Amino acid sequence: METDSIAKPVPEEVKPPDSADLVVGVLAQTDPDTWAAVCDGLHALPGPLKIAVLQKDDPPTPAPSLSKAPENGSSVFFVPSLPNASGRSAGVLSMLSAYQAVFAAGEKLQARACCIVASRLESDPSAWACELARPLFEGEVDLAIPLYGRRRFEGLLNSSVIAPLIRSLYGKRIHNPMGPDFGVSRRLFQRILGSERSARSGGNGFHPLASLSPAALCDNMSIVEVNFGTRAYPPPDWSNTSSLVAEALGPVFLDMERNASCWQRARSSAPVRAVGDRVSFNDEAPSIDTRRLIESFELGNRELQEIWGLVLPPSSLLELRKVSRLAPDQFRIPDELWVRIVYDFALAHRLRTINREHLLKSMTPLYLGWVASYVHELQANAALVPDQRLEKLALAFEAGKNYLVSRWRWPDRFNP
Repeated sequence: METDSIAKPVPEEVKPPDSADLVVGVLAQTDPDTWAAVCDGLHALPGPLKIAVLQKDDPPTPAPSLSKAPENGSSVFFVPSLPNASGRSAGVLSMLSAYQAVFAAGEKLQARACCIVASRLESDPSAWACELARPLFEGEVDLAIPLYGRRRFEGLLNSSVIAPLIRSLYGKRIHNPMGPDFGVSRRLFQRILGSERSARSGGNGFHPLASLSPAALCDNMSIVEVNFGTRAYPPPDWSNTSSLVAEALGPVFLDMERNASCWQRARSSAPVRAVGDRVSFNDEAPSIDTRRLIESFELGNRELQEIWGLVLPPSSLLELRKVSRLAPDQFRIPDELWVRIVYDFALAHRLRTINREHLLKSMTPLYLGWVASYVHELQANAALVPDQRLEKLALAFEAGKNYLVSRWRWPDRFNP
């Protein structure tokens, strides 16, 4: 950063206290104006609350401090950088380490709640942390999850796999179970820290983004969705999709193993309470060239048959061959087939049928095929609303759950 943007030391008379009611981790890139807006929003929280703000970079100059709290409002002070138990500098923290550090700071400061802002939003930044934190203090909520305004071709890995899978497993209709923005109560982040320590001692990977929603659901904690504006997504990089698929789905599948005794009991789904007003936006989604996506699917269908044959039953392989022979403009992957593919890959991940990273990357052509199918459906029917189409897919995940449970409990009976 530029030298003149580095914060000066906080004067002794406003030295940050050794405790806080709320710890806010700001992981998104910010500028001084955004910092000021975020702090103004936090000051507006019903107080008096002591709010510690952590960030990857230095706060703006002058840094908001306890001395600038409005009358009867909440106080805001900065912790100069995100703490890290390994001693690495904040600039090289991975997203995983950053979440862990925020929760660890919440534990150290004996906070009642933590709030994490990791997205760049297109709405008023003053509401980012404030709206996520408010339900934690006003409604005894344990997990506040954003409900973003969604353009039709954004966040498709979440829409096609993660959200409908979590819904079918745990029985709650959460639209963005992996955030990445969250408000978290003390008892939930303590639960996550304890699970993280257990997983580390047992040699198992653990990722808080994947585990927050399932942990809250399995412990019957209170969850709300907070209506947010539109999240700013980077343009899709279809050439790097295999890494994205592996990084996102690996932790989700690992969490399925840990929580199998919990999710196998859920039989139907129910909505989650939402707060705030829905934000309208102009859905000027850029067109997607599906030819490249279909070519990737067809290449996988030719070259990955040996791997897919270890994961998918013969009936699914036969259906995929039929799909590969369709004309490009007629290319479709039926919901029932896609659901079985996701469930079978989750099972193969659990059984370590092949190397887990190779397994997940081999799923990429199938995912790109689903994206092409989804794009074709929306383009062919101008009246088809994305939310309605994705609700139909989510219902297919729920309908197919018995297939997953049967294979999970008795995999040898279904050995392809």
